[in-house]
Amino acid sequence: MKNSTKLFVLDTNVLLHDYRSIHNFADADVVIPIIVLEELDRFKKGNDSINYHAREFMRELDRLSGQDLFRDGVSLGEGKGSLFIETGKPFSHEMRESFNENSADHRILAVADYFRMRYLKREVILVSQDINLRMKAKSLGILAQDYQTGKVKNVDALHKSISVFTEFDLDLINHMYQEKEGVSIDKFPFKDEIKPHQYVILKNNKSSILAHYDPNNRVMNSIQKERFYGILPRNAEQAFALDALSRPDIQLVTLTGKAGTGKTLLALAAALHQRKKFHQIFLARPIVPLANRDMGFLPGSAKEKIEPYMKPLFDNLTVIKQQFGNRSKEYKRLEEMVEKEKLLISPLAYIRGRSLSNIFFIVDEAQNLTPHEIKTIITRAGENTKMVFTGDIQQIDSPYLDIKSNGLSYLSDKLKGQNIFAHVNLVKGERSMLAELASNLL
Repeated sequence: MKNSTKLFVLDTNVLLHDYRSIHNFADADVVIPIIVLEELDRFKKGNDSINYHAREFMRELDRLSGQDLFRDGVSLGEGKGSLFIETGKPFSHEMRESFNENSADHRILAVADYFRMRYLKREVILVSQDINLRMKAKSLGILAQDYQTGKVKNVDALHKSISVFTEFDLDLINHMYQEKEGVSIDKFPFKDEIKPHQYVILKNNKSSILAHYDPNNRVMNSIQKERFYGILPRNAEQAFALDALSRPDIQLVTLTGKAGTGKTLLALAAALHQRKKFHQIFLARPIVPLANRDMGFLPGSAKEKIEPYMKPLFDNLTVIKQQFGNRSKEYKRLEEMVEKEKLLISPLAYIRGRSLSNIFFIVDEAQNLTPHEIKTIITRAGENTKMVFTGDIQQIDSPYLDIKSNGLSYLSDKLKGQNIFAHVNLVKGERSMLAELASNLL
């Protein structure tokens, strides 16, 4: 083992998040405590993302392996460090005094502590997505950090999806109202480059206009507030969202925002408005509590257990139904679409593996998905499929994802600037004055 450069000790959750993570530490050495292999063995069966990563890492390890892996380590490639599998190490006196339980986390911690004491001239760093384990490491004087690869560096940019220009040329605003096909981008004195499908608000005293940049025709066109299947946008961001959701040239949309801003409702209304263009509408969401053992103790069948987690999606459908009378053709059409599964509301796990062609596909609570899960879903998109991912990146239920590493943030950051992608961040809550107040102050 080298006497210079850094040495990283990896926690199990890093490998379950990214099975190729061992290749992302430049020229540093990487250590995998053997207890991690034992934990990975428990995750290798199943269809979830973590099960896939567990299996793929074991295959990667098998490709690299040999007896040297447990003695002198194996090279991770030219210009890179070496990979080591380290057997268990005894707890130091400080660890015995601090932690009573002989848990997997503490055994990983013991390996990091052992290397810290053995290689005093090296930076030994524990890498874990578990905040609590990182805190324990730091209490022992062990350097600890989150896994950084794939994290969004500028999260603030996701909140600033809309640009506002004040004191804008009044004649140009008036010209936009007159030109239904849009006005050439060359006539707009923007200092910074306008990105594909960027939404802007142009103001001049009491005059203003909502606008969108069409990269295919290189024009700025005005956005009108239109009613979509009974739902009328209540603010500029909602108008922009409905525009992005209804443009045929935009195949992928991400909508972010706090609870009550209308993300899922707008996506569903837009899908119903365009129902004739698609064979089916899918509305799905991941069920994070399914990974919790307590789910198994809930009474009832599997369907009855997951119904509470699907209820928010049905609530959005109910809101749309309430825009029409019980005897209206729109109300009856919605009932018929659900009955014939033209409109399908389901847990995301139940939809995986199905064909995604000619579908308007809405994934709610996408902030609880990993980047790999997002990629897996999108790469299944067939012809004439529109995908919409909605969520609140401030409200993440997964213990190993955060505002920078979740799939929704990752997707919005990586796809910006692409001609088939649009992102809108909804700011103002429209559910009720009470809900808006609670969201802002509590």
